[in-house]
Amino acid sequence: QKKNPYKPGSGNPQSNRCMAPKNKGPRKPSFVFCNFNKFLKNNPATVRSWIRILREVPNSMLCLLENPNAGVPYFRKFIHEAAGSRPRGKEGNEDNFIHGDGDDLNDRIHFLPWNNNPFEHQMRNMDFCNVMLDSYPYNGHTTAQDSLYAGVPIITRSDGDDMSSRVTTSANTVLGLEELNAVDGIRQYEDIAIKLGNNSEEFRRIRSKLIGTALQRNPMHPYWDVPRYVKNFESGLRKVWETYLNGEEPQHITVEETEEAQRGTYDDVLQNNPPESKGRSSDREEL
Repeated sequence: QKKNPYKPGSGNPQSNRCMAPKNKGPRKPSFVFCNFNKFLKNNPATVRSWIRILREVPNSMLCLLENPNAGVPYFRKFIHEAAGSRPRGKEGNEDNFIHGDGDDLNDRIHFLPWNNNPFEHQMRNMDFCNVMLDSYPYNGHTTAQDSLYAGVPIITRSDGDDMSSRVTTSANTVLGLEELNAVDGIRQYEDIAIKLGNNSEEFRRIRSKLIGTALQRNPMHPYWDVPRYVKNFESGLRKVWETYLNGEEPQHITVEETEEAQRGTYDDVLQNNPPESKGRSSDREEL
């Protein structure tokens, strides 16, 4: 079956349908959940949670990335197995396996091909996703920032102890979107997703709140304020360098913002310090 045509920066999650064949999945999805991380970032419990979310949000779809393509058949096989069951006390063989709704679920799960162009891939967040379901136990890092930058909220588990499992928790906290952090674990993670998938008013409120942070000016919102981040990062580096020069042992660094950094970045700062253009003729001559 021929898949829906798609050009970067066009359509919306409902019309693009994760580029699914027309005979697969709902013709007009009610909601499209996404995850663009490598499969290995997700444990089995996380994928099982996506099954419950799909079941509880009628006509929803899950859009994933072929990362890697060789893993897609195994992912679909796992969906079948996780959706089915085996009679109690019976050995796990094919004859005893009771099929559940694996076929329906797999019809609602689709995979985008890998795109080597990072800018086109970033646009796919906006074009294909209503909400991003974060990976666990290893969160999205760059993929999470791509999602947020595209105005796509991320639901994440906040009960992990490792840094890699709390990246999105930190992002949502700074953005004022703590309601997307499932501090109580996987069941709450599922409940948040189900609520947003079934409540369009609540989804629009969350999405508008996220987009509002990116549009905030004078000063910029702290999450998007790169000049402010750079000032604080430089302060940390100076402390590290001073520790070394003083012959002290390595130690934890606490960065305390200066008054200038706390002020945030205003339009006049950006206008008076435009980024240097790339590829100028004078630069080429110097090389």
